[in-house]
Amino acid sequence: MPATSPAPVHQERRRRRTNRFAALAAGVVTVGALAAAGLPGSATAGEDHRKGGHWPGRYQDVQLLSFNDLHGNLEPPAGSSGRVTEHQHDGTTKTIDAGGVEYLATHLRQARKGEKYSVTAAGGDMVGASPLISGLFHDEPTIEALNKLDLDVTSVGNHEFDEGAKELARLQKGGCHPKDGCYTDKKFKGADFPYLAANVLDEKTKKPILKPYWVWKKKDVKVGFIGVTLEGTPDIVSAEGVKGLSFKDEVETINKYAKELRKKGVKSIVALIHEGGFPASTSYNYDCDSPGAGDGVSGPIVDIAKNVTPQVDALVTGHTHNAYVCSIDDPSGKPRMVTSAASFGRLYTDTTLTYDRKTGDIARTAVKSANRVVTRDVPKAPDMTELISKWNTLAAPIGNKPIGYISADIGNTGTESPLGDLIADAQLAYGKQLDPETDLALMNPGGIRAPLTFAAKAGEGDGVVTYAEGFTVQPFANTVNLQDFTGAQLIQVLKEQVTGPNAAAPKVLQVSSGLTYTLDLTKSGADRVVTDSVKLGGKAIDPAATYRVATNSFLAGGGDGFPTLGQGTNDVVGLDDLAALEQYLTANSSAGNPIAPSKADRITIVK
Repeated sequence: MPATSPAPVHQERRRRRTNRFAALAAGVVTVGALAAAGLPGSATAGEDHRKGGHWPGRYQDVQLLSFNDLHGNLEPPAGSSGRVTEHQHDGTTKTIDAGGVEYLATHLRQARKGEKYSVTAAGGDMVGASPLISGLFHDEPTIEALNKLDLDVTSVGNHEFDEGAKELARLQKGGCHPKDGCYTDKKFKGADFPYLAANVLDEKTKKPILKPYWVWKKKDVKVGFIGVTLEGTPDIVSAEGVKGLSFKDEVETINKYAKELRKKGVKSIVALIHEGGFPASTSYNYDCDSPGAGDGVSGPIVDIAKNVTPQVDALVTGHTHNAYVCSIDDPSGKPRMVTSAASFGRLYTDTTLTYDRKTGDIARTAVKSANRVVTRDVPKAPDMTELISKWNTLAAPIGNKPIGYISADIGNTGTESPLGDLIADAQLAYGKQLDPETDLALMNPGGIRAPLTFAAKAGEGDGVVTYAEGFTVQPFANTVNLQDFTGAQLIQVLKEQVTGPNAAAPKVLQVSSGLTYTLDLTKSGADRVVTDSVKLGGKAIDPAATYRVATNSFLAGGGDGFPTLGQGTNDVVGLDDLAALEQYLTANSSAGNPIAPSKADRITIVK
């Protein structure tokens, strides 16, 4: 998780846990009003060229509704994952409960009313790292929900490769799972919408594994969509998930296919990019074009936006789970809309693309966009309620099992989080079962997908942690691995949190009890980790000594920009990480003696 970012970047590996099921079964208001209300949060890519509200037949508004990073969150997300922050007139902020496909469906359907030209697109990570209701079933429930949402097209994201290209192809084309079979009496039919993977090539054929682009047509209006995921996907996905694939540069790929689309007569083009940025505010309606176009956003998407050909009219982005609507200048110096709708279905973006029938292109100066909140004060969509009920019934025998008790919410936000401490302690305890000489445990923050909340979610009682809640926190089925490292290597691992691929957005590992050190964010590079402060049990780390370290298998493979963790010796592979958490909660908590959140003070942060 970036220590300097207002929202976490979820970059981790991934396959999903399904074997247990197989064994068992053998805008508060719509933000379109924000501009009129004088609130930030909506943006226009330049001054509107139209005058006086007259709409000649030459121009046709196309409604583009978009969202990203749903991650199988069919039910309303819990805790901070189910809220958004809204900027108010007086400069204050308020939080709004948001998300859940029952509400997302209602909002999208209401938004489409009266819009004869409407298309819905997504920016990747629709599946993967999903709660139990979807992840237990290889995300078939989410694909079904997206079909009902009338999603027209999406790019792939890194999580679409959690189970590899063959499983992604099954989600696209349909068919029962090759190992777990069919979950209901109906064969899984796959996605009604195309997944686009323009920059993901088969290493043998050198061709995209899925369609690189798709063209939406309505009468005489045509809009092309090009879909890419971040080039660095192999760095944040298990090696098995991307085996036989190569990931190409986002800008070069988009420019290549934009040229191809224009040769085919498609001049209105939207890029769906699973890569994102970091706005300077956590408010979804923050004005990131102040004081100038795109000044309020940073990160990889800025460089991408500045280099993607001007032939592309708008960029729908994702990956960082942040919300922004910005105008970033293209290579010709003209502003172009770049949007992201946070994550988990809490927001969607409403963009107006004005199509010029004379040129076949988008009138870029007329493009308007705003993020809108998926509030929970609207009626639930009955078809989504039925879908959720169906899959919850199948998951209930596993998901409702109590595995522990907590005295209050245990959060997963912050440079060091209480939940990060708890998971690291659980892995250390499990590591000691495998080998009593285990010294410490390290956990990647991006692998902690949600908080543990005290309030009862499904009638289990306040403070009760169910298996389903644990699954939502750790859905990846990573194993707990033990490895030997020298003290020098251990210190190098800590420095890799703030160097190399993690230099721009530090990824601070969560540490088990007994390991302490100082992270000085006022410094730069490796110096941000104060070497002399690194101690275990109050004693300085000996560079020459050997330490037994527990990590998950993703980190043990050098994932998330920690190559040194891939160099350990004397490997021992244990059970999956959720089993370790389950064992720890069961052994260390009860209804009368629940676990309390830690102080999260193992890492001393200097800012």
